[in-house]
Amino acid sequence: MNWTAEDSDNFYGISRWGEEFFGVNDKGELTVFPVRDDKSIQISLQDVINEMKDQHVRFPAVIRFQDVLRSRVEDLNKSFNSAIKELNYCADYRGVYPVKVNQMREVVEEIVDAGDRYAYGLEAGSKAELMSVLSMDQNLESLTILNGYKDEDYLRLAMIGRQMGRNIVIVVEKLSELKQIVQLAEEYSVKPFIGIRSRLGFKSRGKWEGSSGDKAKFGLSLSEIVEAIKFLKDTRYLDYLKLFHFHIGSQVPSISSIQDAITEGARTFVEISKLGAPLEFFDIGGGLGINYDGSSSESDSSINYTLSEYASDVVRTLMNVCDQAEIPHPHIVSESGRAITAHHSCVITKVIGEIDPSSGEVSLTANEVSEAALKYTKYIEDSIGEMTSENFVGVYNTISKIKEESYHAYKLGLISLKERAYIEMLYWKGSKSALDFSLGDDPSSEFSLSLEGRLTTQYLCNFSVFQSTADSWAIKQLLPVVPVNRLNEKPTVRASLVDITCDSDGKINQFYCEGESKNFTRFHELNKSEDYFLGIFLTGAYQDVMGDMHNLFGRLNEVHVYCYDDDPSDFYIEEIIRGQRASNVLKTMQYNPEIMAHKVKKQIDRKIAKGVISPRQGVKMIDFYENSLHDYTYLKK
Repeated sequence: MNWTAEDSDNFYGISRWGEEFFGVNDKGELTVFPVRDDKSIQISLQDVINEMKDQHVRFPAVIRFQDVLRSRVEDLNKSFNSAIKELNYCADYRGVYPVKVNQMREVVEEIVDAGDRYAYGLEAGSKAELMSVLSMDQNLESLTILNGYKDEDYLRLAMIGRQMGRNIVIVVEKLSELKQIVQLAEEYSVKPFIGIRSRLGFKSRGKWEGSSGDKAKFGLSLSEIVEAIKFLKDTRYLDYLKLFHFHIGSQVPSISSIQDAITEGARTFVEISKLGAPLEFFDIGGGLGINYDGSSSESDSSINYTLSEYASDVVRTLMNVCDQAEIPHPHIVSESGRAITAHHSCVITKVIGEIDPSSGEVSLTANEVSEAALKYTKYIEDSIGEMTSENFVGVYNTISKIKEESYHAYKLGLISLKERAYIEMLYWKGSKSALDFSLGDDPSSEFSLSLEGRLTTQYLCNFSVFQSTADSWAIKQLLPVVPVNRLNEKPTVRASLVDITCDSDGKINQFYCEGESKNFTRFHELNKSEDYFLGIFLTGAYQDVMGDMHNLFGRLNEVHVYCYDDDPSDFYIEEIIRGQRASNVLKTMQYNPEIMAHKVKKQIDRKIAKGVISPRQGVKMIDFYENSLHDYTYLKK
């Protein structure tokens, strides 16, 4: 049976996690639909890669599809506006993008521009983030939400923002901040917008459940909220308390958890309003997840709701509580970041090798086989020859035991290195035969799954997990990995991925394929005459900005792609941002590249003076070292 592009779509779950932004064309190439409602505009990732090569952009690299980013901003705002209209909710949606999710200037500027007509704002959680936000040319009707712990300088920047005419809301995380806000508001002669963040009793679910509940890091307890309201009344600043805020969590998988949190938050909003606070905004924080694995379930890497269902449930739940209490509907604020940025960015890496312990070929002549080794080799060969669909488990156990015995014989010096290598080759041959029988019998059996794992190869990829997919290492976050082309060919090689860092944790071995989680997936057999590129997707949230320089591998080259229907390829590369060179990352670690080059030159000069190195050779060595300082940190493959 022929393998089709549709088979690849189903196998890798592209349509399930891709939110209709990704697909496969007739040539078996992974494609992007930057304008989701117009399927006539289709960008081939292979075409983008080819153009990057023409412009001398080396890999690994990040590709940003800016139109996808704009679409996600529009999707969020349209979903809430539709729910508000459908349910006759009597206030507006006034969302903000939390810049911590991806602080890259080009990303934030694109979001601000796309959100302008919706008065879509920004959220900052530190002084540096606030400084970046203040520099953005925002719609003056949009909100700027300030979260996080604050010192005097942070609050002074907020007051400057208010003087600039920005709708800055200072969210109180601890009581001591209130006194400073009042003092600085007097000093700067501004009317502050104040918000209060509450710790929910509700405990979320998922990888980030610790960010919610009464043991959460941020927010005030109920008793502290009562105390805060009293302080604001006493200082005559209660009229400036405009926003109530809470945080559900991040990547919340279940809509029922969101409903429960909104209900509790709405009740607290009502009670604070009854205490005299003129609240106008109800800020539900983050929590809106994405479907990393495509399962549409309550797994940590998925969600069991759509964006429109999320918006409708938030609006309906809040409206019901407010109507029962006869409290005016507040404007709804959300701080969704992951759902906005994740889809627009992907990492493209080239497979540069394969690590397969079962691939070796060893031959032995009769003169090379000792008496000790002969009994092992003959026993394994005979056992493999007798393997059937009825006895494959027993035969496999037998050859495994023989392999183990030969290992001990090797340690005792009874068999040679070459003999041991030949025995291991026979073992892998027998293991593959046993797996074939097992998959034909019961692919989901414990034996099949275990043996599949042992026979999985590793594809060596030119990138750093720690720089580009930090969450896959740190919290075992699943990220979709898909070949860029050959998707009209059946993938036959069971493999996981390893990076080029000198760290055994530099690997990706979590995949969701064929409807289940596995520690491997299937890729195509490598062809020496053709580059094989893989795309790692949904990396636009956190992965772009959280990576470290393990082994001094720096930030990647990146290109910004825009759709252009009049172009034959439906796209153009608007900008190329070169990644970090060796000198950049060395400077970060307190090295001085100029001094380093000078010291190396002195050492080579001494060797030249002693006649160890010729002058011509020495000059070439110095030039190569200096050129390497200004080169890309990744492999030239």
